[in-house]
Amino acid sequence: MRTIALSNATWALEFDKRTGALISLRWRDWTIVDRPKLSIAFEMQLPLPERRNNRARSEQQTLRSHEVAADGKTITLYWGSVASERYGEHEIAVKATVKLDEQAVIFAMQIHNQTDGAIESITFPYLGDLKRAANAEWLKGFLPVYGTALEWSLWPTYDNFLGYYGVDHPTQLSPYDAGFVPMAPFVLLRDQQQGIYMGVEQISAELVAWHGELRPGYGSSIDFRVPTEQDTPDHSVALRFGAVHVPYIQPGETRNLTPIRIEGFTGDWQAGADVYKQWRSISSLRQPQVPAWANEPHAWQMIHLNSPEDELRLSFSDLLQVAQDCAKHGVKALQIVGWTVGGQDQDNPSHDPDPRLGGFESLKQAIVAIKDLGIKVILFTKYTWADRASEAFRNDLIRLAVKDPHGDYYVHPGYRYQTPVQLLNINTKRLIPMCFSSEAYLDRCDEEFRKALDLGADGILFDEAFHHEPALLCFDPDHGHRIGAPVYANDRLLIDRFRKLSDPINPDFLFSGEALYDWEMEVYHLSYHRSESKEHIPLSRYLRPNALLMTAVTGFNDRNMVNQCLLYRYIISYEPYNFKGRLDDFPLTIAYGKQMDALRTEHRDYFWDGEFRHIVGVDVKVDGKPHHPYSVFINRRTGLTGLVIANYDEANPIIAQATPDDGSTFSRYRLVDDPTWQPVERGIAIPPQSAVVVLP
Repeated sequence: MRTIALSNATWALEFDKRTGALISLRWRDWTIVDRPKLSIAFEMQLPLPERRNNRARSEQQTLRSHEVAADGKTITLYWGSVASERYGEHEIAVKATVKLDEQAVIFAMQIHNQTDGAIESITFPYLGDLKRAANAEWLKGFLPVYGTALEWSLWPTYDNFLGYYGVDHPTQLSPYDAGFVPMAPFVLLRDQQQGIYMGVEQISAELVAWHGELRPGYGSSIDFRVPTEQDTPDHSVALRFGAVHVPYIQPGETRNLTPIRIEGFTGDWQAGADVYKQWRSISSLRQPQVPAWANEPHAWQMIHLNSPEDELRLSFSDLLQVAQDCAKHGVKALQIVGWTVGGQDQDNPSHDPDPRLGGFESLKQAIVAIKDLGIKVILFTKYTWADRASEAFRNDLIRLAVKDPHGDYYVHPGYRYQTPVQLLNINTKRLIPMCFSSEAYLDRCDEEFRKALDLGADGILFDEAFHHEPALLCFDPDHGHRIGAPVYANDRLLIDRFRKLSDPINPDFLFSGEALYDWEMEVYHLSYHRSESKEHIPLSRYLRPNALLMTAVTGFNDRNMVNQCLLYRYIISYEPYNFKGRLDDFPLTIAYGKQMDALRTEHRDYFWDGEFRHIVGVDVKVDGKPHHPYSVFINRRTGLTGLVIANYDEANPIIAQATPDDGSTFSRYRLVDDPTWQPVERGIAIPPQSAVVVLP
């Protein structure tokens, strides 16, 4: 036989006995890979002084040996050396282990580098020709990004993420924005009925991204269409897809890559996300104990004091008036932005209160007075970057910046504020990613965090805690870490260190951050994001039904964003004039928001403490067609189902019908702004820009 086979009740795999390439992959009735001439084992990047782009491709490899376990569920493939495109054999020993369990295939690899150079990246597993299922109407990719999900087309059109000038074929490197990579521990490749889940099998700091190519390229580039034929006279048409590991394996080093799990699922994206949730439930990732006050239905206000262009909007002594507005409207927490020297996004990472606003003692006194009103004070903080224009960076912090392979620091373009000169990007402050793998920089962060504790704050919101853009790895040899260390590796450790400082002073100190990626929720209590879109996908809420998630509400009659908060159990962050105004500046939004919070407080067993299931378990239609948006909540105490249905249309009312999958029924519904319960027999009537809750 020329192949090596591995199979169980749901999976069947075949490997080429000569090269070790994966030539066939089948899940149930879906043949995912089946064209041997396009098969791949792995692809490795082996840069040489005279040729940076030196690849070792699967077709150049010769398998030295293989072993199939006695139970027939595990195969080990061994390559004694690796051949690159132009430079022959390299002393690199590779051992790949492919294991079947009841539901999935797990791909693991160990690499022993005996060469004089580093191994930059390895793509493994690598599907040489990803085929769609026979009944597929389309094929899409799907993965988590910034509080939501990124979805893109693989077929019949193919989205190109990168500039055509830099690649040979239309290419998808997911997420294509470097800052979002750690937010994607899994990716879904799915059609309208089923899909394939690919995700990391271990909690690891190793950089893993998801890579695809359309070969040879578009059939019609004007509409990004995949060629209709399987082969052209000169080329084979193929969709390649694989997991790219970027470990920078040094000479003499042996490394185990992060194992990758491939599992099939039936259903929409929620079924694929359930695979990740199941994996996470048996991993060591947990969520911390949340301060009691934050676990109650409540709302926040965000207020901006200053920017790098010197608005100096409010002094610290003025904050009491803002807090009195909060008390009047039942808003529980006040987040203060731009309180540090130089204003928001200037003089980072300093967290000294700005003397022009009143200085340290004035802010401390204001916080005491605000807390006396029963309002929690959350201070906006930022530790990711240093302000390149600051003397602190130029004279000291430059040594702790993340360095690229050339020894230079990375530069974030910064954020533009207020004045025409800055909005034109002329005098914008550039931000330098700092190395969280440097113990010296973590010590500096501890010093800055202590200032929030000394001020008496109830918590912090770490702005942009979800990324270190544009840095992914650090190559500085003097930071005390390995060459090519992932800059995300200590994101959770940072908060663990902060908590050791805060617990003796305030055990209920709240740690919140912006758009936290899923693993960060092991240490943070709350994640803030902006989700102002009618097509917003509540992936973060689905992945963590009980997490505290908050979104911005900025409109002056922002009923639909308030409805979204009810739909997805988001805390409202009131932000009139883009967080530059007062609560009384948008009375319509405040009035509707208070009605919504009162409703979900009254029925919190469903819409606050219940389990969020998105659209799973209930079918909602309007005029016989599927309706969007709605959300299903399961009462954990009774097991009964509650429902939120929103009508985002600005002008037209709708009448909806809701049918539970389990044959149960709903009996009554009411609007957010009308306490009168109505029977559901004649349909659920929802005016424009309104939402209802529906109960058994």
